[in-house]
Amino acid sequence: MKVSVVVALCATAAAVLLLSPAAEGSHLKVGYYKKSCGNVESLVKYHVAKAIKANRGSGAALVRLIFHDCFVRGCDGSVLLDPTPENPYTEKTAPINIGLAAFEVIDEIKAAVEAHCPGTVSCADIVVYAARDAASLLSNGHVHFDPPAGRLDGVHSHAADAQRDLPDSTFTIAELIRNFRRKNFTVEELVILSGAHAVGVGHCSSLRARLTAPPTQIVPSYRSLLAGKCAAGADPVVPNNVRDEDPKAVAAAFPSFLKKLRKAKDFLDNSYYHNNLARIVTFNSDWQLLTEKEALGHVKEYAENGTLWDEDFSDALVKLSKLPMEPGSKGEIRNKCRFVNHY
Repeated sequence: MKVSVVVALCATAAAVLLLSPAAEGSHLKVGYYKKSCGNVESLVKYHVAKAIKANRGSGAALVRLIFHDCFVRGCDGSVLLDPTPENPYTEKTAPINIGLAAFEVIDEIKAAVEAHCPGTVSCADIVVYAARDAASLLSNGHVHFDPPAGRLDGVHSHAADAQRDLPDSTFTIAELIRNFRRKNFTVEELVILSGAHAVGVGHCSSLRARLTAPPTQIVPSYRSLLAGKCAAGADPVVPNNVRDEDPKAVAAAFPSFLKKLRKAKDFLDNSYYHNNLARIVTFNSDWQLLTEKEALGHVKEYAENGTLWDEDFSDALVKLSKLPMEPGSKGEIRNKCRFVNHY
């Protein structure tokens, strides 16, 4: 009888910790942790603000992280999983995920949350909250939204899934539209989310095609600037936003742009759209937005109205945060974000 009770208790615990998305309840809601971990959002914001104060690039990395997590297998924290002997090729190892960062910020947040509310808050929800706070801080509060929570952490992570699902920097506009449409995002939302390239950095290996693109696609002076920086190492990084470039590099290759450099780097605003129209963006996928009538119209719209982009970007991130785990997937609340609980 006692053995039966123990078995029953173990089965109950497993059911609590390993649920299908359908069992998560009807689903996500704002204020999900109000009773179970009331100050979790404050904890996340504190640690995000601390990280951004030390390095604004961490904020840009956190904004990137929500996209790279949610676009693959839904918002399940699968992008956080480290390779293991059991699974040596997690999403982190995918070539398309080159340069993903701020994992240590997520680790720090998770440790703080676990100390306060053990086994309660998923890593997937922490990624969403951290992206929300990073976007708000980098935009001086202009980008703001209240994301629903209640996600579980996935137990699968595969590089091949990331390569299949994430848009590549070399994509044509047709490929970009198809890629976003598969996740139920419109052309307008493709343009909106591309605006995140106002912050962060890109690897030269992701923008090689720009170094030989014709003047109709990229301003020659900016192309020279990129070529010079990309020749400096095996695969160096350059700012996504030319307004965040090194003044010395700009003075040498693109002096006419010196007056447009900004003192506050990684400021999340609509400058991406101005840069795109001026043909001074890093990736082929950026420039491609100018080659299709509807996408071009939205690029012009957001260049003219930064407040509208702030609002629409906020809405698009909420929609992104609601991408569900794949049907039939199992989930848990991870003890540590880098490993599933059984490892």
